[in-house]
Amino acid sequence: MPRTNSFRLKAGALALGAALLATPAAAQVSDDVVRIGVLNDQAGPLSGYSGPGSVIAARMAVEDFGGTVLGKPVEVIVADHRNLPDVAVNTAREWFDVKGVDVISDLTSSTIALAVQGIGREKGKVVMHVGGGTDRLYGADCSPTGFLWVYDTYSFARGLGLALTGGPSGTWFYIASDTAFAKAMEAQLTPVIDAAGGKVLGAVKHPVGTSDFSSFLLQAQASGAKNIALLNTGDDTANAIKQATEFGLAQSGQSLVGTVIYLQTIHALGLQAAQGLKFVTTFYWDRTDGSRAFAKRFAERNGGRMPSQVQAGMYSSTLAYLRAVKAAGTDEGKAVAAKIRELPVDDFFAEGARVRADGRLMNDMFLATVKTPAQSKGPWDYYTLTTRLKADEIIRPLAAGGCPYLQQ
Repeated sequence: MPRTNSFRLKAGALALGAALLATPAAAQVSDDVVRIGVLNDQAGPLSGYSGPGSVIAARMAVEDFGGTVLGKPVEVIVADHRNLPDVAVNTAREWFDVKGVDVISDLTSSTIALAVQGIGREKGKVVMHVGGGTDRLYGADCSPTGFLWVYDTYSFARGLGLALTGGPSGTWFYIASDTAFAKAMEAQLTPVIDAAGGKVLGAVKHPVGTSDFSSFLLQAQASGAKNIALLNTGDDTANAIKQATEFGLAQSGQSLVGTVIYLQTIHALGLQAAQGLKFVTTFYWDRTDGSRAFAKRFAERNGGRMPSQVQAGMYSSTLAYLRAVKAAGTDEGKAVAAKIRELPVDDFFAEGARVRADGRLMNDMFLATVKTPAQSKGPWDYYTLTTRLKADEIIRPLAAGGCPYLQQ
């Protein structure tokens, strides 16, 4: 990076820190309540890995923190954005302007996350992005009061490319939906594969809502590529995985690679269909004593269902927010944002992590492979974690993000 740009980036970060650290001397809580708003899909296609489970996780964090901060009660309120940006925007404005909400969390849609990020920036309110995964949230559309806590397209693409490219594993074929998400994933994954000495042998696009993937899978098989990457989401991903098993991709020596995979997706598919699938994840409930303890408590409140990476991230981000309010002595957005960046994050979700100047949580991720039915020891025992991916190696460098407020 040119020296002048480097100087501006550092100066911008220092100026941001100085401005945000100007906190009131005495504890101040607006309306005598700290209000956390969970805004997500409560009943639609994204609700299984976010939805009511994210609300449970947020409330668990509040309870574990003691239920109060700075001597004032903490309240969690909920709204369903129904995956409609206009509903999300209207709710966010009402929450901030009328209902005294101090932070909005989750958001489970990149389009919605970007819209609410803009409102938070405008009003100086904290926004915690847990379910939204566009890397623009800590790049071109960053905010002094916005934070990206779980995954993003850049880090997942880079993690997959680095972990799975090399030697005979270096050839790829894409089965991609005709969406902006797929285009972004392809644009970010291909350079990583090329730089690692691999090669993309071909790609095919399909409409959203495709039920028959046979022609696309036949092309993937014929390519001879080692890795067949599914650059799609939701039902399209699930249908492609099921049909890939029927086509015997694994038996032909090819590996199916998912881009955004949740534990609930594997649970719905079953191990017989999903076995061997490879993907990057930020969290798995059975990884450590801490994650298992949280998952057990969570499942007791969630009908026996284990937490997704988004739901675990909701707990972690909520706890980080409350710690920052306590440290700042106020719930004023800019002061709290400064403390979120200043304080370390060290919990079962993010061990020894930190929050960067652009609002990105620097947390390691993992390459996972879905177990075979014979390998699984019981319900929800679905993943084998094979590689730890260091945050500094897979998350986009600070200087490459183009975060506007750091350039000032």
